[in-house]
Amino acid sequence: MTQYKGILFKMTMMSLFFLVLGACKSTKTITGGEVDAGLSAKNIINNHYSNAANFKTLSGRVKIDYANGKESQGVNVSLRMEKDKVIWMSAPLGMVKAHITPNRVSFYNKLQNEYFDGDFSYLSQLLGTELDFEKVQNLLLGNAVLDLRKEKFTSNIYEGNYQLKPKNARDLFKILFQLEPKNFKIASQEISQPEKSRQLQAKYTYQNISGNVLPDEIKIVAEEAGDLTTIDLSFRNVELNKPMSFPYKVPKGFDKITLK
Repeated sequence: MTQYKGILFKMTMMSLFFLVLGACKSTKTITGGEVDAGLSAKNIINNHYSNAANFKTLSGRVKIDYANGKESQGVNVSLRMEKDKVIWMSAPLGMVKAHITPNRVSFYNKLQNEYFDGDFSYLSQLLGTELDFEKVQNLLLGNAVLDLRKEKFTSNIYEGNYQLKPKNARDLFKILFQLEPKNFKIASQEISQPEKSRQLQAKYTYQNISGNVLPDEIKIVAEEAGDLTTIDLSFRNVELNKPMSFPYKVPKGFDKITLK
């Protein structure tokens, strides 16, 4: 894999899959809610999906704080999105820009005069876990990254949240979900591949925007073979359902990145 020297590029690419949905900082963070110990796992899951956010487009800015044990930095990026269709992001001065659809991943880096155009394999390698557009969108909406309705779970109460575990253990990876009791949104979710020493965890706080319960802050921790990366996201000046465009064109003369 091509090695990149620019920390801004690495921050932007590592954070790309976590920049779909946010809210204004002036909105009060949602807290409270009492757990019901008698609530079944099926009812918890049904409540989770009935509280899904409903919007078409999003634009705003996201503050990203990135650290990997060797280097750390913060940066603001511009974000635009049309739900289920496209994610567009631009670092300051357009030094790094990305255009993501369910079928394609494309971005360019003016720091290195390089670009990538292909599928999700590259960004899955950066994060150390298999991802696609739907998983990324769910991750940012405060929804479970996997469809909880497709298998059976056991439930218990853990630290004031509902905790869900699959009844049947998976062969290749493990999953764990905690849902907050007020709106049944994800409080934390974790996917791990023990045999490959991979783990991805996301923790959330929420706020209410125009009747939608949306993430306010997201903390991402990705670990692979002992290497730890943390990404903290804060969403600012976000507007929903505004008309927008997604301009994107790779500059001439850039070298194409190829995976190895």
